[in-house]
Amino acid sequence: MTSHEWGRVAEDGTVFVRTAEGERSVGQYPAGTPEEALRFFTERYAALEFEVGLLEQRIRSGVLSPEEAVASVRTVREQVVGANAVGDLDALATRLDALAPVIEQQREARRAERAARAAESRVEKERIVAEAEGLAEGTDWRNGANRLRELLDTWKALPRLDRASDDALWRRFSTARTTYTRRRKAHFAEQQERREGARAVKERLVREAEELATSTDWGPTAGAYRDLMREWKAAGPAPRDVDEALWKRFRTAQDTFFGARDAANARVDEEFAANAVVKEQLLVEAEQLVPVTDLDAARRAFRDIAERWDAAGKVPRERMRELEGRLRRVEQAIRGVEEEQWRRSDPEKSARADEMVTKLESAIEKVEADLARARAAGDARRVQELEENLASRQAFLEMARRTSSEFSG
Repeated sequence: MTSHEWGRVAEDGTVFVRTAEGERSVGQYPAGTPEEALRFFTERYAALEFEVGLLEQRIRSGVLSPEEAVASVRTVREQVVGANAVGDLDALATRLDALAPVIEQQREARRAERAARAAESRVEKERIVAEAEGLAEGTDWRNGANRLRELLDTWKALPRLDRASDDALWRRFSTARTTYTRRRKAHFAEQQERREGARAVKERLVREAEELATSTDWGPTAGAYRDLMREWKAAGPAPRDVDEALWKRFRTAQDTFFGARDAANARVDEEFAANAVVKEQLLVEAEQLVPVTDLDAARRAFRDIAERWDAAGKVPRERMRELEGRLRRVEQAIRGVEEEQWRRSDPEKSARADEMVTKLESAIEKVEADLARARAAGDARRVQELEENLASRQAFLEMARRTSSEFSG
């Protein structure tokens, strides 16, 4: 018999292992020596010991989840307990038992981590729901749909909550998305309907504009184009491609008409250029009447100039304001002199001014008489009052006389 610290080999080649529960057979090795038999079964133990060490390393590093770790420990334990190997199998089992607290600690840590992630997920999902509900009530039709898709992707990446909470928040989020989508579709359907209505209106306006393009009734037709333009703006946008094509036709019709009108006006202005020369000469005569020194002569001369002015005919449109303005200033200067003369010779005002002079003179005579009596009586206070009254009335009399002289002058 050959013996080993953890086992022995019997004479018949049977190999035994020693454990805390006693000795048990692990197999036979009849083909070799007892030393070779022990080496064979201790190498099996070494393989088991290596596997236990590797499992310890993986569990302590956190590579395995607690559930995976428990299953792995169970599997290796079964291998150790019934192992056909020679070595300290009890020590290996003890090392495996020592992993239980480590696994439980990791389980608690993961549970706390999941709780923290769930709390963060709840906050984030509630924020997502609130933003989605805000978008559902808003009118950001351009960016809202893209934003809701981004929120959905964010939602999918977040950990689930407990079933009831997660389902409740999802229903709110889903309802918000549905509400937004329904309102967005209704908006664009309504917008499309308005655009189609605008298309019909603008097609009619284009036809009318094209019918007017060859008109030579310049004034009324220009007004008609202004009315068409107001209608065009009020109609709103048609579908983009249609709107651009219709606008091009509308502008072409406008340009055709106004181009013809401008050409016609240019020809007319050329014909009227000689009339402007005549009126410039008449203005030289008219402006020599100012300042007015002889009103009657100025009136007669201006009437003659005005008759010749009318007879001279039309002038180019760009000269009308300038020439008419210069003539109007001469007319206003003559009229101003007429009004001033009338104001100065107004009979009613002149009579009122003369009446005021007479009344003041009569009142001054009475005050002078009262003043003479007060002086004779030696009444100093009364004398002072009357002297002040007399001075005031004399000042008013002087003003009244000047006013009367203006009307009589």
